[in-house]
Amino acid sequence: MSRIRKTNTKPELLVRRFLFRNGFRFRINVKTLPGNPDIVLPKYNTIIMVNGCFWHAHEGCRLNRTPKSRQEYWIPKIEGNVKRDKLINKEQTNLGWKVIIVWECQLKKQNFETTLNTVIKNIKNL
Repeated sequence: MSRIRKTNTKPELLVRRFLFRNGFRFRINVKTLPGNPDIVLPKYNTIIMVNGCFWHAHEGCRLNRTPKSRQEYWIPKIEGNVKRDKLINKEQTNLGWKVIIVWECQLKKQNFETTLNTVIKNIKNL
């Protein structure tokens, strides 16, 4: 658990590099917004949250597995993460931000380009 990173995870870095290569400038981990969003594009009034499939319980994903040991700890923890995510996304939307969620599984080699091109289209569609 001590090696689990909160910021600068591999999926986050992939998204940030792609956005920067495509001319987008952004801020990272903005503490003044609810939930310290991973990527904030102030020019487009957009927030991008890069979620891990396990930690945020991505439904229907093979990376989202319930651990077999210590379920009394893991199940409430992951359910709490999901509940907090919904609350934070609602707060961000109420503040006028457009929220885009990118899942870890969407950044695998076969989906990488299409996922991030879709993200760019969503950013530009105000």
